[in-house]
Amino acid sequence: MGRARAMGSAIPIEQVTVSAYRVPTDVPVESDGSLEWDSTTMVLVEVCAGDVTGIGYTYADAATAVVIRDTLAREVCGMDAMATGKCWAAMVASIRNLGRPGIAAMAISALDVALWDLKAKLLDVALVTLIGPVREEVPVYGSGGFTSYSVSQLQSQLDGWVRDGITRVKMKIGRDAEADVLRIASARQAIGNSAELFVDANGAYPRKLALAQAERFVDSQVSWFEEPVYHLDLEGLRLCRDRAPATMEISVGEYGYDPMDFVHLIEAGAMDVLQADASRCEGITGLMLVDSLCDAHSIPLSTHCAPSLHAHPACAAKRVRHVEYFHDHVRIEKMFFDGVLTPVGGALCPDVSRPGLGLAFKHADAAPYAL
Repeated sequence: MGRARAMGSAIPIEQVTVSAYRVPTDVPVESDGSLEWDSTTMVLVEVCAGDVTGIGYTYADAATAVVIRDTLAREVCGMDAMATGKCWAAMVASIRNLGRPGIAAMAISALDVALWDLKAKLLDVALVTLIGPVREEVPVYGSGGFTSYSVSQLQSQLDGWVRDGITRVKMKIGRDAEADVLRIASARQAIGNSAELFVDANGAYPRKLALAQAERFVDSQVSWFEEPVYHLDLEGLRLCRDRAPATMEISVGEYGYDPMDFVHLIEAGAMDVLQADASRCEGITGLMLVDSLCDAHSIPLSTHCAPSLHAHPACAAKRVRHVEYFHDHVRIEKMFFDGVLTPVGGALCPDVSRPGLGLAFKHADAAPYAL
């Protein structure tokens, strides 16, 4: 295929297939500061060209699959599989009347990831090799610690990650301000003083309470405060960033869907560390655009959730600091894919001997969860 491409021959995209799977949580209910859930839905895209299949996915409502099937698939079918940028531009143009943020952006994300996986497989190289590696491995932080967990469940999960060599862990807060302080202290007790402790309020606090809580969290050495206030309250985020303890970083960005969302966050000075999610921010193409914005403004970047999707691009992004190793997504990815990476020494190291993302979807294992 590489030789055919060098001779100027296009490799037309022949088929786009989409499916959705709903997986119950491993406890009756999980919750954070502002939401409860009992299942997670994965939308999978498979793109075929030249007898090769690329895969991509997002964690989103099943309605995302409808946008892919009815709108995006017809845009990319017949296009050159090697022209990922052209395909991305065509998809973005096609959803003008649907509204770009939210479901449409997540639909583009899943298909864009599949197109990059396909391109790398056609060239028989790992995705990180195709993009261009900056590092051989990327650190992770363990993420879970749901507000629905008992204190003993919380301590067990966070301590387990630290024992496995993951030196950064994150827990959810925001349901009860007083309980949050006690749970954070319990978490610190479980993980010891060497590991970093992150907290995520998912926008549950009002501004003044977020600042008051930040001061109280210092005693437990909290170094990362994610979404202390609502993610669209840019003034409130800037207030928290300016007035939080100097040892505590403010982070936000998981709900960035297109490049301008991240431009607005950066221009507002809303965070110390920007977050981006390739399963939401229009795929690998979108994530690398965000990395360029971070590079231009000397801002660190952290990827949000979907660790098996992010390992390769995170090793190719200049400003990425770490990848979120999120409990729900780790569990689903291990159920549904062969080739899932396990952290070694607290980091993910892509297997460059496997083409693309290095993942193979286990259709038979996923079938019981199909929608």
